[in-house]
Amino acid sequence: MTNPSEFSTESTDASALLNSIPFLNLEVKHDSLFDDSRTLILQVFPDWSADDLTMKQCKDGITNKLIQCTNKREDITVLIRAYGKHTEVIIDRTQELTNMASLTRLGMCPPLYARFENGLVYGFIPGTVAKPEEMGNSQWAPLIAKKLAEWGQVQLPGDHSPQLFPIVRRWMKDIPSNYENERSNEIFHKNFKIEALETELKVLEDILVKLESPVVFSHNDLLSGNIIMSESQDEVSFIDYEYAMYNYRGFDIANHFNEYAGFECDYSRYPSKEDQLKWFKTYLDRINLDSSPDALEKVYTEVSLFQLASHFYWGIWGLVQAAISDIDFDYMDYARMRFEQYYKIKAELVAQ
Repeated sequence: MTNPSEFSTESTDASALLNSIPFLNLEVKHDSLFDDSRTLILQVFPDWSADDLTMKQCKDGITNKLIQCTNKREDITVLIRAYGKHTEVIIDRTQELTNMASLTRLGMCPPLYARFENGLVYGFIPGTVAKPEEMGNSQWAPLIAKKLAEWGQVQLPGDHSPQLFPIVRRWMKDIPSNYENERSNEIFHKNFKIEALETELKVLEDILVKLESPVVFSHNDLLSGNIIMSESQDEVSFIDYEYAMYNYRGFDIANHFNEYAGFECDYSRYPSKEDQLKWFKTYLDRINLDSSPDALEKVYTEVSLFQLASHFYWGIWGLVQAAISDIDFDYMDYARMRFEQYYKIKAELVAQ
């Protein structure tokens, strides 16, 4: 299980992977999701009948519009993801598709059936979706730790350098001086200054690079809705790979722990040191790495400090989304809460 060759498509050409995904010259508009999705599906699966299809919108996501399409006669369910408005500003869609094609070949991603002008059609993973308050319990936590350790072994085509800081800097260029929404604009100017954020990012990078956190293939968005428990309850799967990239191990783990808080940002759920050490041991043992007490303490320090990067990353993301998204979610207030926690944790962890 821990042989890197089992998790490698590195020798496969990235353009070949992308071209292996059928492309349809169709658009699924946000104001006609069901009708356009039905038209799309009947082209992807031409032997299906419209009379056999049921459509349901999944509203948990805050980046895209997602439709669950079931063929009742065939008992097959697929997902149609229509990219959120202007999300190409945030997400490298070509890289995402290449990653998904690679992960599909490794058996770590559901089938990728087609791509269209503004989205994807891919397989549905049956099972139970995690809830924020249960990700750290004795059933879910070890399975998540093992799966994330396996993800860290994946070798994909392309650049393997950590993308955290380049991406955040790119996002920061898309934060507007003013927001059209009056309330968002008021919150922004009351709480944020671009120059101060740029300075803070440089300080944060200097702190975190010194930790020498291993660079691994990372999911980077392990919130509860992206973790599915198998029907046999002996394994979890990760879904939604938009933010997956090579990144610091400490970021991926700390980001997952931060997601225990849910969108309401209840950080009282963040795992205790005792629970974290158990989690780290499961993770390290899965890939035959040193899990001695000293090694666990080192990972604990690494992950504790990378909490900061997680808050900064999603705080900046929220500031960009507040300007471009048409999804009903208070991105600006979410950014404010993430940065509140950033400065709180920084005061506790970093000597001033």
